[in-house]
Amino acid sequence: MLVDSHCHLDLLGLEDETLDDVIAEAQAADVQQMLCVSISLERFPAMLEQIAPYPQIAASVGVHPDGEAGEDPDEDRLAALAGEPRVVAIGETGLDYFRIEGDTGWQRERFRRHIRAARAVKKPLIVHTRAAKADTLRILKEENAQEVGGVLHCFTEDWDMAKAAMDMNFHISFSGIVTFKNAVELKAVAKQVPAERMLVETDSPYLAPVPKRGKRNRPAYVRYVAEYLAELRGEDFDALAATTTGNYNTLFKPV
Repeated sequence: MLVDSHCHLDLLGLEDETLDDVIAEAQAADVQQMLCVSISLERFPAMLEQIAPYPQIAASVGVHPDGEAGEDPDEDRLAALAGEPRVVAIGETGLDYFRIEGDTGWQRERFRRHIRAARAVKKPLIVHTRAAKADTLRILKEENAQEVGGVLHCFTEDWDMAKAAMDMNFHISFSGIVTFKNAVELKAVAKQVPAERMLVETDSPYLAPVPKRGKRNRPAYVRYVAEYLAELRGEDFDALAATTTGNYNTLFKPV
């Protein structure tokens, strides 16, 4: 049994099929649970409505760090929305300096509010970090994020960052990027992360793994990520699947 610990089912852009078809495909690949991750509060109600018929799909609430448009919530707003029964985490939140130029102070303040909300409701964080290693770790430490822990999703950084995050009670999640030929440093990190701190994800509809690279990603494809990691680490696939599933359930405690 596998879990897709980070996907965006509301962004799949389904045309000739339904979410029923996507879920059935995932189940055929033995992907039995999914976490549908919020990126904006404007999309949040529709996202909850879309996943409502599927008890195996949990949700998060948060605002992605890569844009200023839309509602920028305060801690009370996030905490209130986190009371929805399906919501198991706060995020995705974090820092992304890759495409943002000029002042990024608003990102850091938004990140801090998400961490404070997570601590208030005692739910883990889903952290996005890109080109912001030092600030991400500093803010997690300053805001006592270790109290709730969480995951650095779609991890692409180095071992030093992975180790620092794990020391603060965070898990490391690998996406299809780890299957890419040029992800040499990431593969080295993936070999070192303790099994009990590892998750797998798709980040669908983005970043489809080899052999589906270039196509729209789907929850079923998390199996390719898990199979690749098992081979890379020299581990039994079934054992890795069971461990990452157990890690997900321990961290997020889905209903």
